[in-house]
Amino acid sequence: MNLIRGATAVTLLGLSLTLAFQGPGVAAAAPAQTHVLSARNTAEPGISLPRPAGRYAVGRQTLHLTDHRRRDPWVPSAHRELMVSMHYPARAGRSAPAAYMTEEEARLLLEARGLDGVVPAATVSGVRTHARADARPAYGRFPLVLLSPGFSMPRSTLTTLADDLASRGYVVAAVDHAYESVGTSFPGGRVLTCLACERVATDEERAQVVMDRARDLSFVIDRLSVLGAPSGTPHGQKILPYARMVDVRRIGVVGHSLGGAAAAAVMLRDERVRAGVNLDGNFFVPFAGAGLEGRPFMMMGAAATHSPGSSGSDWRDAWTRMDGWKRWLTVAGAEHFTFTDLPVLAQRLGLSDPAAPLSGERSWQLTRDCTAAFLDTHLRGLAHPLLDGPSADRPEVAFH
Repeated sequence: MNLIRGATAVTLLGLSLTLAFQGPGVAAAAPAQTHVLSARNTAEPGISLPRPAGRYAVGRQTLHLTDHRRRDPWVPSAHRELMVSMHYPARAGRSAPAAYMTEEEARLLLEARGLDGVVPAATVSGVRTHARADARPAYGRFPLVLLSPGFSMPRSTLTTLADDLASRGYVVAAVDHAYESVGTSFPGGRVLTCLACERVATDEERAQVVMDRARDLSFVIDRLSVLGAPSGTPHGQKILPYARMVDVRRIGVVGHSLGGAAAAAVMLRDERVRAGVNLDGNFFVPFAGAGLEGRPFMMMGAAATHSPGSSGSDWRDAWTRMDGWKRWLTVAGAEHFTFTDLPVLAQRLGLSDPAAPLSGERSWQLTRDCTAAFLDTHLRGLAHPLLDGPSADRPEVAFH
């Protein structure tokens, strides 16, 4: 496999992508269609994502959900569709590794970064994950965590976090919102691209995207709460009984960038969500942070753009409205995509980003440790001293 290594002026997948927006009530169950897809990685061994830290093996299944009660905001002639990667605690087995993304998704991602012809699409699509496709689920009921990616970003860019949380005993639903990523594969050979990127330009329009995503996330919770029995699909696979795997009393949402704003927005509209995390995203919506009713929330972002004195950040106003357990963390040497897979992939490909001095491995470790500590504290009742204040072993992390 042809890997690009050594010193280079480019950054993997365009870590400074201009399309990504960044800052310097229970929903009723709806009639819907659900299909399950099986995505296996058949590439030759190449680079791998970091190994999960938990004790469980990880399974993966991909769901296609359609909400027939809502029209798509970007294509009003169509109903709202979502692609959801389910990462879950699994029993050990020999099923095939789950794919990272398709080659066409990788090509579109690289093209959006100006890296087509520099990094082969097959290299990115062939990245090895630590999940197994359609693996048998572990016994028990587990907290549910939903992941929403940044605007224009596919859900696959949060795979490392999703697999790690699943290995620790969480069922994780990573959501792709139709027409809001540079390229996402849907059933029927369709690859939907980012129509929203061509139309959203103002903070008011971004706020509307946030609210639509909050509805998406509530809908996913609805569907995972009622999938109580397997059903056949055109692909011959079986939908796992997620309603029997998930403890609906323990639900959290974590999002990157605009997805982080959606984490707060869904908590406002959906009382089932008990905790939320915003990874380096402005909130955009008016009165962000209000209405949490004492539920915990954590903001974690780059020190350069989300410190208390940073211009262009709306975190200070949101912080004052949060009325429960809360943390405001910033990371020195980080940039917007530090909290995704991209820096660790860049490092493993031998690429560098001068705008982000923090290494890929360190970026991943800090994101993993702080996010897991927050969720363990508030969805499992396992308090972690990591969130008590600054520590010598994590000097990059400041508490505000």
